[in-house]
Amino acid sequence: MKGRFTLTELLTAVVGLVVIAAVALPMWRTHQLRLRREDAADALRAVQTAQDEYFGRHARYADEAQLRASTPQAMSGKALSARGYYRITLQKSADDLTYSAVARAVPPEEELADTRCVELRIDQNGRRYAVDAEGVDRSADCWR
Repeated sequence: MKGRFTLTELLTAVVGLVVIAAVALPMWRTHQLRLRREDAADALRAVQTAQDEYFGRHARYADEAQLRASTPQAMSGKALSARGYYRITLQKSADDLTYSAVARAVPPEEELADTRCVELRIDQNGRRYAVDAEGVDRSADCWR
């Protein structure tokens, strides 16, 4: 009989679609989280490059306002990463010889919340740190 499907064929197709969805959705979420983390890492590397250039000219590290004025692409007016997934802040020592650039996740929709890499940080020596939502060190996971 042409054009008719048996119940077994229909159930097989449905089960196949469910299996594909069960595999694809977690992979898509992992990909989205990786993109978000790359956004933070790119932003922090841009701040590091700008700080190195500023230090080369002034023999001290810049604060956020100075960095924004000298290298606008490193610190946007809203202090967000390029895609807006992380808020970028700069912490500097009183003697202007050390700094730490911090990228803290902006709370997204619930399904894309990254509890594993909530905060990424880089310092004047290029040391990279990251912590999860509970403050546990996740540097190796987040800085790939």
